[in-house]
Amino acid sequence: MSEAVAFLLQGGFDAVFSPLYWLLDLWSVLMSWLAGATGLKLLQYEFMHRAILVGLCIGVMAPLIGTFLVHRQLALIGDALAHTAFAGVAVGLFLNAVIDLGVSPYLTAVIVAMLAALLIELISEATDAYNDVSMAIVLSTGFALGTTLISINAGGLTVSVEQYLFGNLSTVTTQAAAILLVLFAIIIAVVAVTRNQLLYVTFDETAAAVSGLSVSWYNRIMVMLTALVVVGAMQIMGVILVAAMLVVPVAGATQVSRSFSEALLVSVVLAELSVILGIAVAFYAGATAGGVVVLVAVAIYALAVIAGKLQTVIGETARPKMDSIDAEATEQPGD
Repeated sequence: MSEAVAFLLQGGFDAVFSPLYWLLDLWSVLMSWLAGATGLKLLQYEFMHRAILVGLCIGVMAPLIGTFLVHRQLALIGDALAHTAFAGVAVGLFLNAVIDLGVSPYLTAVIVAMLAALLIELISEATDAYNDVSMAIVLSTGFALGTTLISINAGGLTVSVEQYLFGNLSTVTTQAAAILLVLFAIIIAVVAVTRNQLLYVTFDETAAAVSGLSVSWYNRIMVMLTALVVVGAMQIMGVILVAAMLVVPVAGATQVSRSFSEALLVSVVLAELSVILGIAVAFYAGATAGGVVVLVAVAIYALAVIAGKLQTVIGETARPKMDSIDAEATEQPGD
């Protein structure tokens, strides 16, 4: 029975995602051509083709959502949802080991993370608890569930969870990359449709509620989008480091930007730089990709802080000179 269910699930998955497999093959052809043209070793391997594509998608969708979260002071929600996504991975591994379901752990991670995102909002609304309290409760519960399921030796469940905790370039499968592309498309589409409403709720919830917007509904949209980003980024970043890509590039962008839109654009650029440089360094150094990407992102953040301070100093230095020039220009002849 379980084999039949697994066959149907896998067949349905392949039918839905077959166009994405074709797209991934096309991407691999492009990367192989670049490898021949540039001689770069990291572009010669198919698993690196998928890792780079996943990284580029993460570099867009993480700061896209993270910019809203940082301005709403919800930076730690990514960490909470990452730990519950780990519980989702554990559920998938458990079901595969016990009943041979054959489902991707990343699919179960998506479901569990989105349920956890809704639970955070429901706890806050039902108990009037602060968001950090509801996040702490969900984080603890999710990680406890994950570790419990992993530790149970039911049906020969013996798996290495290191790739889910710390990320791994070589474990980005074709199926996982296809799931990430779907998550990427959903996130971009939802933000494009609801951007103005999310922006309104982010900066003034009271005014948004008075204007007739359902603040609770858009809050739920935001946390569910965060859950999707977390599961997608978990493939490379791992559970422990995934929240960094939601926060660090955005924090760097705010140091050198003067508006929300500018901060959003700059944060994407910084995130892409962090991912590309981090993956390259991790490949050639034989290090864990997630850790290297975060270290690169923090280094870029430090440079952004310095650049922001220099902008302030230069601006303050130039202002008295401009004031003096304006004063001289307004002086009347003969005064």
